[in-house]
Amino acid sequence: MSRFIVVVLMGILSIVHGQQTDKPIAPPNEKNDSHVSALYVLGDSSVDCGDNTLFYPLLHGRLSLYPCNGSDATLLPQLLAEKIGLTSIRPFYGQNGSLEEVLGGLNFGSTQATIMNQGSYSHQSLNQQLRQVSETMQLLQLQLTEDTAFQFTKSSIFFLSFGKEDYIELFLHNSSSSNQTLQRGAQYFATILVNQMANAARYLYNANARKITCLGILPLGCTPRMAWELNSTSSAGDYNANGCVEHVNDMIFEYNRLLDEQIDKLNTEFPDAQMVFCDVYNGMMEIINEPRLYGFEDVKSACCGLGLNGAMIGCISMNMACDQASTHVWWDLFNPTQTVNKILADAAWSGQPIADLCRPISIHQLASMKV
Repeated sequence: MSRFIVVVLMGILSIVHGQQTDKPIAPPNEKNDSHVSALYVLGDSSVDCGDNTLFYPLLHGRLSLYPCNGSDATLLPQLLAEKIGLTSIRPFYGQNGSLEEVLGGLNFGSTQATIMNQGSYSHQSLNQQLRQVSETMQLLQLQLTEDTAFQFTKSSIFFLSFGKEDYIELFLHNSSSSNQTLQRGAQYFATILVNQMANAARYLYNANARKITCLGILPLGCTPRMAWELNSTSSAGDYNANGCVEHVNDMIFEYNRLLDEQIDKLNTEFPDAQMVFCDVYNGMMEIINEPRLYGFEDVKSACCGLGLNGAMIGCISMNMACDQASTHVWWDLFNPTQTVNKILADAAWSGQPIADLCRPISIHQLASMKV
């Protein structure tokens, strides 16, 4: 029996032993002028360190057991939760099904999760995570009054960060389908993925979500593993001065551009909701192009990894990590360091030190909105 089913059954049992309650729940958090009841996170390794994936140590891919340095608390959504004034968001599979834990917010994210359903049982795809969100919201409606659950969901933020793993699969798995997709061009694949993300936003809206944040994909062509792995197949002119693979970044840029446009359309489609796009691609390129301005010394090599630029084998032991992670842009094969995430969190929250990271409004403004 999967742990997901166990969690749902525990929630149902709690309903059986205690009928629907209309007891008041805590009001939305008001730290930093925030009006946010909870944060619900969906995504891939950009939001999860591996502790939210069943049997991750046995089924992980690309030899990186620790895709972040320490815990989920070092990642962007947790850093933003702290700014909002929320406590640590529990992993979905780390909860026991209690109402209090659901009300505190949950991280449904799963390392190596994809937008497209890859047919893998080890990593939760976008659709699988959406189903988990739906089950969770239904439990809220069962355990609270309908009006209370509705208002709670409306005032919560739903945070989505997908796409990185889909592009990793595309570029690093030399399958016939990958080759056909690459031949059709950047816009073809990006359109497929962005349409799925737009449908996910609509799905959440229909589940009463009114504050939704979508994260773009980081500059994947600059990651240590991508630069190393494509070295033999890319021409010398395909690399820029920072060692980034240009054709990879061009495809990521196209995805982010289309997602940004789609968020604008969704805001028109749903005027009673606020959807925000956060452009971590341009944010990280600012850092990579001017590293010393932000306190970094190394923009190419992973802090935790083995081989050339730490790109051949990922972080299989925390003892492998460099002494000063804060001077590195990259933590492991594909993920930034906590220091980079902190800069991005500051920019997403306030627009400083990198302007216009999130649009049309900042996360602070999103959190301050009353719905």
